[in-house]
Amino acid sequence: MAIERGDGVSIEYVGRFEDGSVFDTSRLDVAQEEGLLDAQDTDPEDYAPLAFTVGAGDIIEGLDEALVGMADGEEATVTVPPEKAYGEADDEKVREYDPETFEAMVGKAPEVGLHVEAENGLHGDVTAVRDDAVSVDFNHELAGRTLVFDVEVVDVR
Repeated sequence: MAIERGDGVSIEYVGRFEDGSVFDTSRLDVAQEEGLLDAQDTDPEDYAPLAFTVGAGDIIEGLDEALVGMADGEEATVTVPPEKAYGEADDEKVREYDPETFEAMVGKAPEVGLHVEAENGLHGDVTAVRDDAVSVDFNHELAGRTLVFDVEVVDVR
């Protein structure tokens, strides 16, 4: 039976960038092979099929749409453009702060790569540190990226 909106599904997946590098997966063996366990500081028990309701907005739109019409046990490779994933990177989501103000807000000295959470709940990464300003990018880390998923439907409810 073909998957329809409203069906509960469980999928195994490997998420890659267009260059083939893996950024996320539900498969422990792939996570180990790609070094994601250490890089993402995750527990091996976190790797399991992803369960959700198709069409409920629980996952990115492009992957959600691709599952409609698939069947239990089916495998596919799905390419998802930025507009159907995490959107295009938005220059307005890159903010600059005075270094002293930044350090007072965050409680740490600014350094490139530092991950911060704003009071409004937004997460960002420090992308530049100069004498006069600290740049923080609040775009989703996958914004502007085309994502490629190898998907296997392991259950349909």
